[in-house]
Amino acid sequence: MTLIALTGGIASGKSTIAARLAEHGAVVVDADAIVREVQQPGSPVLAAIADEFGDDLIGPDGSLDRPGLAGRVFGDPSAVARLNAIVHPAVQAESARRFAAASAADPAAVVVYDVPLLVEARASDPWELIVVAHAPVAERRRRMVELRGMTTDAADARLAAQVSDEQRLAIADVVIDTSGALDETIAQTDALWTRLRDA
Repeated sequence: MTLIALTGGIASGKSTIAARLAEHGAVVVDADAIVREVQQPGSPVLAAIADEFGDDLIGPDGSLDRPGLAGRVFGDPSAVARLNAIVHPAVQAESARRFAAASAADPAAVVVYDVPLLVEARASDPWELIVVAHAPVAERRRRMVELRGMTTDAADARLAAQVSDEQRLAIADVVIDTSGALDETIAQTDALWTRLRDA
């Protein structure tokens, strides 16, 4: 198994790269999807979030009020750290289980861990490559406003809450420049796939 981490800031084109690698046959493990799964109604993680941040974050159907939780922790480093201490261990355990399952199914599998918070939580894991999707902040802000309908202030707040591009680029083995046309991003991703399959 070849295990690589794929990361990038918000609106960096990371999902485009992950989807292209999946088309080539990579097994993509999505950290954000795992976060949602470990916070399902009735889960220990959800119970711990309610204990820490308030039972009012649990809706009538037993699900997490994600916007409410975000509003409660956003901009508060202490609250974010407490939330991460609850969520990250569960996500790490589930992602490890999925890596092992992919390897058992195909020992030659290329497994891509699509993980926004790599620098913050998983940079020291034994990745064979760390791939960073990168576009300038101004371009990412434009995408957030024009493609996602966010206000400029909301986009800037989200950008400011993430680690810097410099911190991401400092841990990169491969940088895919997503600031140009889509076909340029795809071509770089295809070249990465060739490198992975020929390794």
